[in-house]
Amino acid sequence: MLQITVERWPIAGGFTISRGTKTEAVVVVVHVRRGGVVGRGECVPYARYGETVDGVVHGLLLQAKAVANGMDTQQLLQLMPAGAARNALDAALWDLRSKRSGRPVWQLAGLPQPQAVITAYTLSLGDPHQMAAAAAKAAKRPLLKLKLGGAGDPERLRAIRAAAPQATLIVDANESWSADTLQANLQACAEVGVALIEQPLPADGDALLEGLQSPVPLCADESFHGLDHLEQIARRYSFVNLKLDKTGGLTAAIEVVRAAQAHGLGLMVGCMLGTSLGMAPAFLLTPSARFVDLDGPLLLQADRQPGFVFEGSRMLPASQGLWG
Repeated sequence: MLQITVERWPIAGGFTISRGTKTEAVVVVVHVRRGGVVGRGECVPYARYGETVDGVVHGLLLQAKAVANGMDTQQLLQLMPAGAARNALDAALWDLRSKRSGRPVWQLAGLPQPQAVITAYTLSLGDPHQMAAAAAKAAKRPLLKLKLGGAGDPERLRAIRAAAPQATLIVDANESWSADTLQANLQACAEVGVALIEQPLPADGDALLEGLQSPVPLCADESFHGLDHLEQIARRYSFVNLKLDKTGGLTAAIEVVRAAQAHGLGLMVGCMLGTSLGMAPAFLLTPSARFVDLDGPLLLQADRQPGFVFEGSRMLPASQGLWG
């Protein structure tokens, strides 16, 4: 049996990127029940990729008969396109299989046993003073991810670095830079010691990055969804941001990780803004990642229980009561 619910989780203080501000995380949760055992999965419909909550729910309802007939994760790959809806159902099927077998998902999937990791902590876009104040409050966290927005980014970077001199910094421009501002912003990132820059240019305009000798490694996010165009991605970026809501679940993501590594690409494991249930499948990929950005639960007013345990920015492996 397939059950679908929509949940709304208030964000602590709001969350702003170059495309706007959110005050709540809207997630779709899937329950798959077989023989008295229930598997769960969560996804975040994302407007940037043409998704809506209603559309995701509708897409999932279309799979009710296949689920009732015993659909597994491999069949799911053939029945649904990549995206948030498939991610939630894929996660629920893995969770169900884990509970019925008594084995953790990482074993079932042939993955390394996950260990505690340091996750990035995200600072919302604001003016330099606002972002510096947020950085000062988070200055003891080892890895900060900065949402930038185009105009004024060099000033933001200098203010943040002064407020958090010891933290490793990752920048996420969310497609907000242009050909005219690219070089100045890259230089500003290099001057304050930024370790990685996500998606500096719009996805449909990142051909400018081919052959570019960037002083800071570049990571594809909006430009990268899965196996398609990996050779092209590798000519423009050094890293890819792997999000299960883009790849359409853990099953597909495992193959994507291997293919990206074969193309010489480094890995960031990232997330949309959701609860610990949405982070749990992605956490299994962290042994392959140079950077981890699974701080969604830290940005909410409250997380579901049980959820991940965080010791500052140190994220401990999930309990079996959460998922998988």
